[in-house]
Amino acid sequence: MDEERALYIVRAGEAGAIERVLRDYSDKKLCEGIFKVLVKDIPTTCQVSCLEVLRILSRDKKILVPVTTKENMQILLRLAKLNDSDDSLEKVSEFPVIVESLKCLCNIVFNSQMAQQLSLELNLAAKLCNLLRKCKDRKFISDIKCFDLRLLFLLSLLHTDIRSQLRYELQGLPLLTQILESAFSIKWTDEYESAIDHNGPPLSPQETDCAIEALKALFNVTVDSWKVHKESDSHQFRVMAAVLRHCLLIVGPTEDKTEELHSNAVNLLSNVPVSCLDVLICPLTHEETAQEATTLDELPSDKTSEKETVLKNNTMVYNGMNMEAIHVLLNFMEKRIDKGSSYREGLTPVLSLLTECSRAHRNIRKFLKDQVLPPLRDVTNRPEVGSTVRNKLVRLMTHVDLGVKQIAAEFLFVLCKERVDSLLKYTGYGNAAGLLAARGLLAGGRGDNWYSEDEDTDTEEYKNAKPKEELLKPMGLKPDGTITPLEEALSQYSVIEETSSDTD
Repeated sequence: MDEERALYIVRAGEAGAIERVLRDYSDKKLCEGIFKVLVKDIPTTCQVSCLEVLRILSRDKKILVPVTTKENMQILLRLAKLNDSDDSLEKVSEFPVIVESLKCLCNIVFNSQMAQQLSLELNLAAKLCNLLRKCKDRKFISDIKCFDLRLLFLLSLLHTDIRSQLRYELQGLPLLTQILESAFSIKWTDEYESAIDHNGPPLSPQETDCAIEALKALFNVTVDSWKVHKESDSHQFRVMAAVLRHCLLIVGPTEDKTEELHSNAVNLLSNVPVSCLDVLICPLTHEETAQEATTLDELPSDKTSEKETVLKNNTMVYNGMNMEAIHVLLNFMEKRIDKGSSYREGLTPVLSLLTECSRAHRNIRKFLKDQVLPPLRDVTNRPEVGSTVRNKLVRLMTHVDLGVKQIAAEFLFVLCKERVDSLLKYTGYGNAAGLLAARGLLAGGRGDNWYSEDEDTDTEEYKNAKPKEELLKPMGLKPDGTITPLEEALSQYSVIEETSSDTD
């Protein structure tokens, strides 16, 4: 708002309008004044104070419009060490200025379309990647990394062109993966395996925040990466998946932060080509194999036939493979079900991920089948009644949200190797009817995908109950409008028809 317009409103004399115009006018003038001060050679403490005020003012879109210029953006880029100079991050006294400048840029880019356009013109994404490389393996600068990553996330969210630039020109996939490795202090024991210290301390709040911002930025960079076209791409995605496996097996400073960390890891894993998700499981080491044998010896004789067991160090094992990460995903899924809300945003990503993993990787499917659909022993209650994971998923098969019930049914169908008879055994006909109708399988059969021919053995309880189940019984209406088995209804109509013919 210019001075003449402001004076006109003041002279008009309307109290509310005068207060608003003076506040907006003074805030705009304050913004302009701050930028004029920031170009001068002033003490660091004064720079920080000016930037803190600017950060608060930059939340208001109306104030930003007149002050968002290329010159002012360049002032903030210089203070944030995002210029083209080769200055290193050696002066610790400058760190607060860099952090506050990055915070201001985050607000301005988020709230101003002009700033978003200027970011492209000033090649801000490349400058942010350059600053990240300066931060790599450096301690005590986590705040700088965190807000650099947040700004990179915002840019890649708001501009699809920047996603492509980050992926290919700026090598964003390996760079951001290395940022995660640094945050998690990963030590590699093999090409795609990292050492996990189950008794180690949780991540610090700063490391957790950095990791979350890096995961969000990586999600945008890889959002269109469904297919791997080159061997180098496959290697990069496997390294990233191995880092995400490590992420799932560690905890943050609080339970909420751990869930946020794992939630972002799940979202990112959904972008990984399914052929690269094999690194989520890995063969046991010699030490773990010895522990597994010891544990099996300690099991009761009637349990030793089961391939799944828990080692002494709480490692989840199935068929000689370490299944810890898959078990974490399964527990994460169950917690999201138990929340009872926001299923589409909170539950469908992990359900989709587990479905695709099960479809593509036999050991994962067989492990999840054992966990979710163990041999049936309780055959007296309906499939949706109870508190097991199976009961909870079966209840979702009739959820009001179409997307939720479809993915829940698909997950169970894949665990049953897309065999209709096996699905009905665990879910009942009524719960499965929607999926079967959509696939044209109401009469039975199996889906289009091929699975191994390992047998699904029945328990004695199920064998005894199977002849009595009567999963599907055709029903009809009697002449009086009540429901009865179809055969009985037809017979009553036949009697009526014969009586009518005799009368005629």
